[in-house]
Amino acid sequence: MAQLVLATDDTGDAEIFASLQGEGPSVGTPVAFIRLSRCNLACTWCDTAYTWRWDETKPHRNGEVFERKANQVTLAPQDAAKRILALGQKRLVITGGEPLLQGPALADLVAHIPDMEIEIETNGTTKAPSHVDIRVDQYNVSPKLAHSGNPAELALIEERLDFYASDPRAFFKFVIAQPDDVDEVLALAAKHYIPPARTFLMPEGTDSAALNKRSGWLAPLCLEHGFRMSDRLHIHLYGDTRGS
Repeated sequence: MAQLVLATDDTGDAEIFASLQGEGPSVGTPVAFIRLSRCNLACTWCDTAYTWRWDETKPHRNGEVFERKANQVTLAPQDAAKRILALGQKRLVITGGEPLLQGPALADLVAHIPDMEIEIETNGTTKAPSHVDIRVDQYNVSPKLAHSGNPAELALIEERLDFYASDPRAFFKFVIAQPDDVDEVLALAAKHYIPPARTFLMPEGTDSAALNKRSGWLAPLCLEHGFRMSDRLHIHLYGDTRGS
């Protein structure tokens, strides 16, 4: 049986916790979170770089490199399920890293939590295996724009964007650092027929001051183009911390 590879919290234990969803269409909803380790992209502004930045070859704005052994832990899916169920929540958010890199182990996990709603956060470069997909209530798809530092041929895979755009369970969430980033979103939305009603623009930032500053000019752009806007509630409540 495949093991889940999870990120660690500040104690070195698996990052499984209860909180309020901080982003996207489920913002404010009480949920359980499980954060998986590893990612196939390397965003320069990533706030969970401890899930993937094991060496200096992948860029990150603060230059910090994480020791893999201290930031990864493995669990059997049934053991992870027990921890999740003990949190007493109705909905599970599976996040990362890029959680869909661990499809077989995820299939085992969701089989052990048959009564929970499932929400998956993904960068949109891959898709869930059928035994996972059949259980998913919501996808939060966050394609990475040019300012992420990822080459478009890796971050914006056309057949995957088309796939998620055609799935009514999928909501798109774009991280916006500068007003010009919205032009890139408009082009992607037009090319892949992404409905504005399922498109969120979210300011980039890991503290309230940065989020509030960007929200000031982002809100009018959402109004102009018919996009929805997402804040980062968890940053305002808990700061840029693990397990929150």
